[in-house]
Amino acid sequence: MSVSIVVPVYDEIENIQPLYERISAIIPTLNVDCEILFVNDGSKDGTGNALDTLAKNDKRVKVVHFRRNYGQTAAMHAGLKMASGAVIVTMDGDLQNDPDDIKMMLEKIDDGYDLVHGWRKNRKDNWINRKLPSKVANWIISKTTGFPIHDLGCTLKAMRREIAQELELYGEMHRFIPLLAHERGARCAEVVTKHHARQFGETKYGIGRTFRVVLDLITVKYMLKYFASPMKLFGMFGLVCSLLTVASGSTTVAMKAVGGIDMTGNPLLLCTVFLGMVAMQFFSIGLLGEVNARIYYSSQQKQNFTVRKLVNFDKPKEPIENIRQAA
Repeated sequence: MSVSIVVPVYDEIENIQPLYERISAIIPTLNVDCEILFVNDGSKDGTGNALDTLAKNDKRVKVVHFRRNYGQTAAMHAGLKMASGAVIVTMDGDLQNDPDDIKMMLEKIDDGYDLVHGWRKNRKDNWINRKLPSKVANWIISKTTGFPIHDLGCTLKAMRREIAQELELYGEMHRFIPLLAHERGARCAEVVTKHHARQFGETKYGIGRTFRVVLDLITVKYMLKYFASPMKLFGMFGLVCSLLTVASGSTTVAMKAVGGIDMTGNPLLLCTVFLGMVAMQFFSIGLLGEVNARIYYSSQQKQNFTVRKLVNFDKPKEPIENIRQAA
């Protein structure tokens, strides 16, 4: 097995050297070939120079420098795409994740799991700014998606390379990696990991990120359940509006026929017209979504399924990674 340890960093100059030393100390215990891939997310405090120095002195260290700060999700995505190991481990660059947990996670991968994600059960963070927003977000995500998880925001994860290659990350999607992988059929496991208080620097994220996560949750829910067939969602809303249109229109006519109530002054007539227009819009959005989904699959040669392995087949004409392309 070969392992890539991916570490996105942004203005972590004081943490780079001690983090590198702690990772280097555990690598011999793993008994695997390792590379350490740092993604410099547009740091301005000298982090880039410190990483270049590490790479000059240790060929296991690889560095990806962004031209500017694009955010943690973009940095994570770049690291996953450029890692070469059969197993990819992701972790934060602030020394709060413990590299000693990597060995336990790799053992879980050896047990047959495709992705192992951490649970910071005894989290050493500020309650108001970090722990409370995280608990609220995790509760909402777990209830909305039905995916049992305690700590979706823990960066410390280990996953097989083919799983990482299938992920499409943007916005704040990096925290939804276990969800996205599980939907693609990956075997996922959650393990309790150690967590340390931040020693140097300040966190780049606060309570405001919770709201962005909730918005991304709506996107993830749609992508997982309705992306391949959006008419199932918008058509359902259209049918409901259509039924309400019929009910409102019938009531308007009945009130005119039985009670002699003027139709032009009846609010239900306006309601009928409005609901009818809304129903048409929902059906139109559904049809446009269906067309876009088919364009997406055909133009990018995507599939709405993944293959775990092939048995008794001749050697495929294309690499198995291409066969496993995600929807």
